[in-house]
Amino acid sequence: MTAPVRFPRFFVTSPAPCPYLPGRSERKVFTELKGPNADELNEALGRIGFRRSQTVAYRPSCLDCQACVSVRVVADAFAPSSSQKRIARRNRDLEVTECRPWATDEQFELLQRYLGVRHPGGGMASMDELDFADMVEHTPVSSYVAEYREPSDGSGPGRLVGACLTDRQGDGLSMIYSFYDPEHEARSGLGTYIILDHIRRAAEEGLPYVYLGYWVEGSQSMQYKVRFRPLERLGTDGWRRLGREEQDALIAAAVGGRRDSPAAARPAKDGTASQYRMAD
Repeated sequence: MTAPVRFPRFFVTSPAPCPYLPGRSERKVFTELKGPNADELNEALGRIGFRRSQTVAYRPSCLDCQACVSVRVVADAFAPSSSQKRIARRNRDLEVTECRPWATDEQFELLQRYLGVRHPGGGMASMDELDFADMVEHTPVSSYVAEYREPSDGSGPGRLVGACLTDRQGDGLSMIYSFYDPEHEARSGLGTYIILDHIRRAAEEGLPYVYLGYWVEGSQSMQYKVRFRPLERLGTDGWRRLGREEQDALIAAAVGGRRDSPAAARPAKDGTASQYRMAD
């Protein structure tokens, strides 16, 4: 006799300050990922807007705000912009390796440099080596760390300039958290390149989507996600592909906001490890 599949138990966090929009509070609904069906549950929840953080799947459940919108790139229909093509050419010599989800000192040092420049006031700024190891290694699903290295000089592995913790799902790649050398003068656009590489890999593997997490209108740190075409967003009626004019307008707004917003004001992006507690 086949054992019955248990419906997961969901919980809601207590309200906390929103990391993306000043003056607002956030609340999340979450469930634990465990057992032999963790991959299937993670994939099913990912299709309805959940994200993974270690052994937890979560999504926003704010009472008075719906600013967080799940977005994904359609891999086999992806059309790079001129600037994205330049970034791809500039970094095409990078060597990419899919590593098992095991944290290294080299990765942690790169993460610290990245956070210090790109998200100095974010929630991950105080992470230590154990916190980082938890984020990478505590995974009940099919995950890997993609490492991006410069060509080797023959004496050992090339310099690590980027990395991304990624989940491989049945319908795509879910980018949990990426980081890179933010001050590499010869390799501007590393963050974009990591996404481009995931889109290429998904298409080559026959996976339809690359999940980018949440796009948050009004949060400058999230606006880079609207630059990848075609993009789908999750709404009350399911996933919908953005029209060209609609996405053009979002890209124009993102460019204008970036010019007006200092880098030091950027909050941390989504996908970070966090503690989940039930609301009273």
